[in-house]
Amino acid sequence: MQPRIILAKKALLTVSIIFLFGQAAISQTAEKLLSTTQSFIETLDPDQKNQVMLSMEDSLRTKWTNLPLGLAPRAGLRYGDLSEESMIEFHKILSAIFSSQGYLKTFSIMQVDDILHELFEIKFKKGEMPESSMEMIRGLNWDYGNYYVAIWGEPKADGAWGLKFEGHHISINVTATGSEYALTPLFFGSDPAVVEDTQYAGLRPLSKEEDYGFWFVNLLDEGQKAKAVFEDEVPGDIITSPDRPQWISEYRGIKGSELTPDQQKILHYLIEEYVRNLETLKAEEYMAILHERGLGEVYFSWIGSLEPMKPHYYLIHSPDFIIEYDNVGFLDNANHIHSILRQNNHDFGADILRKHRMDHQH
Repeated sequence: MQPRIILAKKALLTVSIIFLFGQAAISQTAEKLLSTTQSFIETLDPDQKNQVMLSMEDSLRTKWTNLPLGLAPRAGLRYGDLSEESMIEFHKILSAIFSSQGYLKTFSIMQVDDILHELFEIKFKKGEMPESSMEMIRGLNWDYGNYYVAIWGEPKADGAWGLKFEGHHISINVTATGSEYALTPLFFGSDPAVVEDTQYAGLRPLSKEEDYGFWFVNLLDEGQKAKAVFEDEVPGDIITSPDRPQWISEYRGIKGSELTPDQQKILHYLIEEYVRNLETLKAEEYMAILHERGLGEVYFSWIGSLEPMKPHYYLIHSPDFIIEYDNVGFLDNANHIHSILRQNNHDFGADILRKHRMDHQH
């Protein structure tokens, strides 16, 4: 069967799923998010509830950062301070938000924070780092427990509320209004991208984001690379980082309509790797939006090395979504990934909140 036919059938199936199950199915996930969040809150003591429950109007709701806690203190309740009962209930929230792959990536990234700290301690003990540098690194507070939960508003079926789980290399942002919910921006990073020492050597939390990117760009012929690959300096971070504009209006690179069927298939795999981090029904909703627009309207651009472990960056850009990936490091050894998934006009639930406010005007 030809790849183009496979993609067409896949698109038809995805749209059919959304049509058949529609809002009722999406509503089930919204109800699961609500019930698991309510159950989590019930496990907290009064002081913890005061820390975690914040106003929906708080400006911090629509701010995000991937910096470690030592550089960017967070609002909310520290994950490491939760009781075991609360942790179990919080994992149920994340299981409602994510597929198994997205759920496991989240906790792999948190685990890598402990590994990163251990790697620097090993260097220090070997005499490869001065004490002043080690003290600075310790002050960054890399730690599995140093991630914060914040709940915006009161989680209830007929209201607007949100949830943020954030720390070093993670920013998860949920906004819900009744039966609708939004999940972007969603930031995942990993430092190191591949662990090269300790008993965890070989661990790669974001492996396919990297592997599929190289697979796709190296499928392009020279004429296509002339359109897709730019000689710019590799960005030191994703372009839509917290201190920059949160959307990119200019399209550049190679358009999906200029790809062969086989190349389109691999680009589709790459996009799916980001979208399929989400719970199945939300992932299907996002893929249906992509398919309705058509892969031909998606632009892909690449900057930097076409080989691993050297700085490189790519952007997947359509009118509906942005996917950014950046892998830079020190001394030309690229081993530090930042990535983000964004939905146009839906970050922090902008569209569903606007609709909710209009529907609830008095």
